[in-house]
Amino acid sequence: MVRIGLADTTFARYDMAKAAQQEIKEHLEEAAFTRYTVPGVKDLPVACKKLIEEDKCDIAMAFGMPGAKPIDKTCAHEASNGLITAQLMTNTHIIEVFVHEDEAKNDKDLAQLMEKRARAHARLLCELTQGKNHLTPKAGGGLRQGKEDAGPLTTSH
Repeated sequence: MVRIGLADTTFARYDMAKAAQQEIKEHLEEAAFTRYTVPGVKDLPVACKKLIEEDKCDIAMAFGMPGAKPIDKTCAHEASNGLITAQLMTNTHIIEVFVHEDEAKNDKDLAQLMEKRARAHARLLCELTQGKNHLTPKAGGGLRQGKEDAGPLTTSH
């Protein structure tokens, strides 16, 4: 049984954690979920740390939707640094799933992007639970979550 922590925010305009949980259920037969909803992205690092340490989650996902203003970009950067610190403090993967409000031109496209990115990261979480070498065949593939893959670069030998 894989214990998965899902941390999300009330600031986000789409329930990415719900979409990710649905996706994980389709790919992992035995998964248990604990969810922790906080106000905003800067609250996600401690939420994930608590999910890992107090709720004994094996892996976590952090879902956030930073706004479009420069201060929102700064807050997202700080939250991302906090999530990295929480990973290092707990020796546990935390999959960051942020969608910035200005990544789409309208609400419909934004909702679709949030759904797609949450589900793509959820599939990656499932793959990470399969062991540290499970993703190795995909290394250097230019894979993206929520957008089109960039593809690998090659040299001409």
